[in-house]
Amino acid sequence: QVQLVESGGGFVQTGGSLRLSCVASGQDFDPFSRYAMAWYRQAPGKQREEVAQVYIGGGAKYADSVQGRFTISRDNAKNAVYLQMNNLNPDDTAVYYCNRGFGSPWMAEYWGQGTQVTVSS
Repeated sequence: QVQLVESGGGFVQTGGSLRLSCVASGQDFDPFSRYAMAWYRQAPGKQREEVAQVYIGGGAKYADSVQGRFTISRDNAKNAVYLQMNNLNPDDTAVYYCNRGFGSPWMAEYWGQGTQVTVSS
């Protein structure tokens, strides 16, 4: 069974910070270190959009809207990927999902259930 479980969402005021976590389990994630991972988000009434990717070697790619404010990282020993979000604003309000994928354009294979982030003005 493959599972991605996100946590760390919540309610924060503009300018605040949150750290999201995503833990992977299951045979298809063994070893976790061989897979690229990503965070996506979906705001109400909008399409799901890519936020950040982290590659096998630790390199990362960010959407223009979060560049300089968000940092994606991974801990292969814990089968985990993180998203540190700083200087949040109401436009960051969304359900945040982690996924495993590959390629360019990104092809997601497995998704978590999502965690809600709400930023008040």
